[in-house]
This record gives sequence, C-alpha cells and structure tokens, in this order.
Amino acid sequence: MSERPDLHQHYLRACQNLGQPEHPFIARVLQEADKNDKIRCAKGITLKIAGNNHLVPVQRVTDGDLQVLASVLHNTVYVTGLDLRYNVLTDAGAKHVATFLQENSTLQYLNLMFNDIGTSGAELIARALHRNKTLAYLRMTGNKIGNKGGMFFASMLRINSTLEKLDLGDCDMGTQCLIAIATALTQNKSVKAINLNRPLLYSQEEETTVHVALMLKNNSSLVELHLCKHEMKNFGVEQLCEALYENSSLRYLDLSCNKITCDGVKFLVELLKRNQTLEILDLRANRIEDDGAIYLSETLALNNRTLQALSVVSNNISGKGLVALSDAMKTNMELSYIYIWGNKFDEATCMAFSELIQTGRLKPNCTDVEPYEVDGHVHLAELSHGLKKHYYWTPSCGEATNKDANASLAIAAVSEH
Repeated sequence: MSERPDLHQHYLRACQNLGQPEHPFIARVLQEADKNDKIRCAKGITLKIAGNNHLVPVQRVTDGDLQVLASVLHNTVYVTGLDLRYNVLTDAGAKHVATFLQENSTLQYLNLMFNDIGTSGAELIARALHRNKTLAYLRMTGNKIGNKGGMFFASMLRINSTLEKLDLGDCDMGTQCLIAIATALTQNKSVKAINLNRPLLYSQEEETTVHVALMLKNNSSLVELHLCKHEMKNFGVEQLCEALYENSSLRYLDLSCNKITCDGVKFLVELLKRNQTLEILDLRANRIEDDGAIYLSETLALNNRTLQALSVVSNNISGKGLVALSDAMKTNMELSYIYIWGNKFDEATCMAFSELIQTGRLKPNCTDVEPYEVDGHVHLAELSHGLKKHYYWTPSCGEATNKDANASLAIAAVSEH
C-alpha cells in the first residue's frame, strides 16, 4: 500500500514557485483527492474540475491555473482522468496540455469540451498525441478549432495507435477535414468511437457521407459513430447502409438532426434485415413520419433481433406509427430502449405505451415517457431520458453513465477510462 499522497501541498508550493494565485476550486478538488481511498489502493482517479459545477461556487480555470496544475500532476501516476470542461482555456492553455501529454504516461481520459481552444491549440494537442501512448479518450467538443484544426487531428489519427474515443462534435470542422478524418480511419485500427457532429458544410452533394461510407467498408474496429447535423438526406443514408452490409463492428449509429424521410428509412430497414451487429439507432429530429415508423416496426417485429435501442424523437409520427412501434415491442424482446417524445400522441398511443410500461415489457428508465391519468383518460408525460442524456452535462453526484438513463455508452461499451 502506497503512502497517502499530498497533492494539495504540492499545489500550494507550485503556485508560489510560478507566481500564480491559488485557485480555490482546484485546491478543494486536490484536497478531496488526497483523501480518496482509490489512490492508496493504486487505482486511478479522475479529477473533476468542470467550470459548470453548480453545487459549489466555481471560479473557472484559466491558462495560468492549468500551468500550475500540469506541473503538480507531471509525475502523478494515480491520476488517470482530467475533466476540465466549461472553463476558459485558450490556445495558451492548450500549450500546457500538449506539454503534459508529451511527458505524462498515465492519463487515459481528458475532457476539454467547451473551452476557447482554437486552431493553433488544436495543432499543439494533436501533435502531442503523435508521441503520447496512454490517452484513450479525448473530448474537444465545442472548441472552435475549425477545418484547419480538424486537419491536424486527421493527421494524428494516421500515427496514433492508442486513442480509442475522440469527440470532435461542434468544432466547426469543414468538408476537407471530414474527408481527411474518414480517410485516416480506413487505416486506423484503434479508434472505437468518434463524434463528428455539426460540421459546417456548404455543399448539398453529401461528399462527406460518401467518404464516411467508404471508410465503413474498410474499417473493422469502429463501434460508435455520430453524424448528427450533417444535412444528410436519403441519398446519404443509402450510401451508409450499403457500406454497413459489409461492416461487422459498428454497434451505435447516430443519424439525429438530419433530413431523413420515410424513403431513407427503406434503406435502413434493408440494413436491419441483414446486419447482425447494430444495437443502437438514433433517428431523433428527422422526418420519418408514420410510413417510416411502420417500415421500422415491421422489420423489428419480423426480421431483426439485434437492435436494442431506438430513438424516433421529434419525427412527426402520429398515433398510427407509434402504435405500430409499440406492437413491434410485443414480439421483439431484444428492443429494450425506445424514445418517442416530440411526436403526435393520440389516445391509442398513450394506451399502447402505458400498457407496455405497466406490463413490465418496457421499463420506466428505458423510455422518455411516463403514463398518468386524468378524468379516466391516459396521457404521457416527458421524462428526461435519452440516448445522449449526459452528453453535455453530468450529474454532480451519482453515476453519470447509468445504463438505463444513458443507453448509448452503456450498450456500446466504450468506457470513459
């Protein structure tokens, strides 16, 4: 058993040496870490220094604060995760991150989402990952690194063989960068999950989707793929589905917030008949309508026993389509999670889903609706459950990746650490 560490005292000395004022929240987190039994048992811990903590007054972490923290953690083997989301780190802070990643050999998880890191900061971090051999999970979500910054990560993916999960959602990446990343992933064998949500695309030709499809034909390691807000239409869905006939690794496909209609669902239905690996399908905020929901329900009832989670939130589906999906769940026992809020509920829908929940076929934590009764009529209320419940935030206490409330990561087992 190792001796009790003293990160807090080390931090106070580093503040004096570097002429940086003590950051009260960092000091508190390090004091709590010093008391953590996992450290004394030589197990890794994650330091959670998120700038959006609402339970305690939080002063956001600056570049100078990060410089001190990096010097403290330089040789700290038991800190395996660092959560710095929602702070005010800039490209200068990215320089400290890059130096730390080049020298540290224990950090496995780094969350930098929604800071102010730009193109030059992205370059520094990506170049550091050419040499780093331990980081498995990096979140750059919401940092405006742009197309050029994304290109540095595309180059990194050709060299790095350790990174398993990379989140580049909401980073203002463009067509060139997405094509470069897709090309890199045709050779990369280590990345299990990638988030490419909300790029800035100005073409209607769906070139990026075509290149992602080509990648999926050749990639045999990717488990989780997010393509939210790609302006994807039925042609793009057709390209992806044809590629996935030959893919036996992808388990989670996120096509939310695109322009997919019932005609696009026909391609997904053919895929679900033949594909034996896809477990999660997110079609939230498309426009599949009743016809699309009926196509899906027929396939789920008769042909597919692999899909475990389906989201059709906000798809302009009325009672006819929703009742068909509920009927499919009566014969398909593998489909355990279904999210339907934001569609047009009628009394038949409310009765159907109320029955699924009351009979125990659909667990309350596995859907985003809850039945209640008024004057003898059943209605459905919204629950805050969904495939990406904890994507932008995590609870201040308790487990962030509760399997029932956050099906995405739990089913597609790509762990945070």
